[in-house]
Amino acid sequence: MHKRNVGILIFDGAEVLDFAGPFEVFAVTSEINDFGLFDVFTVGESRDAISAVNGLSVNPDYDFINCPKLDILILSGGSGTRELMQNQKTLDWTNSVHQNTEITVSICSAARLLAVLGFLNEQPYCTHHLVYDHLQELVPSGIPQKDKRFVNSGKIYTSGGISAGIDVSFHIVEKLHGKAIAEKTATYMEYDRRG
Repeated sequence: MHKRNVGILIFDGAEVLDFAGPFEVFAVTSEINDFGLFDVFTVGESRDAISAVNGLSVNPDYDFINCPKLDILILSGGSGTRELMQNQKTLDWTNSVHQNTEITVSICSAARLLAVLGFLNEQPYCTHHLVYDHLQELVPSGIPQKDKRFVNSGKIYTSGGISAGIDVSFHIVEKLHGKAIAEKTATYMEYDRRG
C-alpha cells in the first residue's frame, strides 16, 4: 500500500485548528494502522517558528526547499492568508506543489490562495462564512457553496471555516482507505461524524 505524504502549510497568522485538526485526523489514522498510511508534517516558508492565531508558536518540520514530494497538500487558513496572498514565494511554491499532488485542500480562508492562483475560476468552493464576500471579489466566476462544509472540484477540496477542516480530512481518509478506516479513527478520536 502506498504511504502518502501529507504536508500542511503553516505561517504567521494561521488558524490553529486549521492545521491541528487535519494533522490529527491523518496522523491518528496512520498511528492506529501501524503507521502505514500517511506521513504527516508541517511546512513553512522557512523553518523559523511561526506565530499562529492567538500566539501559539509552532516550528515547521520542513521549509519550501527541503520539503519532500507531497501527495496531499493542505493549506491552513487564518488571518495571515491576507498577507500570504501577496507572498510570491508562497504562491509559487503552492502552484508548483499543486501540479504534482493527488489532492490539494484549502481550509477556511486559505481558499484565498487558490483564488489568487486561478484554481477556483468557474468552480464551486467553500470558505469561512466571513470570507465569502472577499472570495467573490477575488474570483467573481467562482460558485460559492455557503450551505456546505466542504466541496470537491477535481483534485481540489475547499472547506468551510476552522472545524470544517476536520470533516474534509475524514472525507479524504474515507475516500482513500474506506469507511471502516475512517470510522476507526473517528471512534478513537471520539469524533461524531453524523452531523
